[in-house]
Amino acid sequence: MTPRAAFSVSGKRVVVVGAARSGVAAAELLVRRGAAVILTDIRAHIEDEERLRAAGVDLELGGHNAETFTRADLIVLSPGVPPRQPALDAARRAGVPVMGELELASRWLRGRIVAITGTKGKSTTTTLTGRMLEAGGHRVLVGGNIGHALSAQVEDSTEDTIHVVEASSFQLETVETFHPWIAVLLNFSPDHLDRHADVDEYAAAKARVFDNQTPDDWAVLNADDPASLALARAARARRLLFSMDDEALAEGVVLSGDTIARKAATRREALVPLAAVKLLGRHLLADVLAAAAVATIAGVAPDAMTRAVESFTGLEHALEPAGEIGGVRFVNDSKATNVAAALRALAAYEDEPVHLILGGSRKGEDFTPLAQAIGPNVRSIHLIGETADELAAAIPGAQRDGDVATALHEIHPEPGDVVLLSPACASYDQFRDFEDRGEEFRRLVQNLSA
Repeated sequence: MTPRAAFSVSGKRVVVVGAARSGVAAAELLVRRGAAVILTDIRAHIEDEERLRAAGVDLELGGHNAETFTRADLIVLSPGVPPRQPALDAARRAGVPVMGELELASRWLRGRIVAITGTKGKSTTTTLTGRMLEAGGHRVLVGGNIGHALSAQVEDSTEDTIHVVEASSFQLETVETFHPWIAVLLNFSPDHLDRHADVDEYAAAKARVFDNQTPDDWAVLNADDPASLALARAARARRLLFSMDDEALAEGVVLSGDTIARKAATRREALVPLAAVKLLGRHLLADVLAAAAVATIAGVAPDAMTRAVESFTGLEHALEPAGEIGGVRFVNDSKATNVAAALRALAAYEDEPVHLILGGSRKGEDFTPLAQAIGPNVRSIHLIGETADELAAAIPGAQRDGDVATALHEIHPEPGDVVLLSPACASYDQFRDFEDRGEEFRRLVQNLSA
């Protein structure tokens, strides 16, 4: 590939594969950079067709044309497009370079990158890190796998910008020159095995976040998660560890009594009082620790970190209160698209009576750890989606309800109970995405109170 500083697509034929948010942003960026762009998607119709055509993007919809791929000068993949498929392999054999949208956009950024990855907690940590850095006076753009695609930030990138980027394994598996100033690995457990061949391939994708770092950069790592420490073993960057256990680290960011603090050999600096944290569940404190670690590297003062934390109450669809009816609380955790996320939700309510809604589309995960974590406080379990049979086999006594509406109808809670949608699965069997699933849950809950 062309070195980042000299990278140009002017006059080149570029094919963008996948017309979701990242692909559309990449297509528009490439046109502005002088490329002749074809955006292709397996769907017959996409949003914003007229706008894209008016911007100079040619559309090939309803399937991919192999000849279009082999005649291109460059192919750019949306994150949702698997990089190994026959048409793409044929293009590679023809000498056509293939890269992901994250890699493409990063080659034109002028600012520094903070890349945040992990199996769970990425969005919370990315959002909170952005707020901490802004509170500390930095010019910040947040995006990547949440919010705006990185390609949509390129024109606004300046030398003093810090890009806080949520980076998924789908994005990282195609990076080549992507170079974070700070790379954060929150945790690691099996996920996305419907896309990756096995756990090792998934792990290798995550570890690529460190590949282009130098000893001048930083790797922020979870000292409480041996798997993520192992993935970062070859990282050349300086390390800053964080831990929920004050005694676990001689140096690093730790939970120390009622304070998040940074420990060094000869001193301890208080960063954020726990009283400032409004997030539900002790497990989310690890995300706050990670964000604080990044903020300390960036020189953010403790009072600025605290202001950011005090004003942050969490994300939509992540342990989000969806309403209370007759003393029963309804919680929307639709963002829990894997077992690790659902385990965190169960831990948040381990002392309260819970009615749990599980299920969705397959990702190839083993549900045994989830079954083992369901305690006596879980009064009923309601299964939806295409994984209902697999979940029923792993969790004796769980009830197959098929969809969210039926599950809510079948749940008979008492005052003080919690009805928790935390599916542990993706949403694509019945919904457009996890946001769509969460919005449907909220709508149904509102209808219950009408």
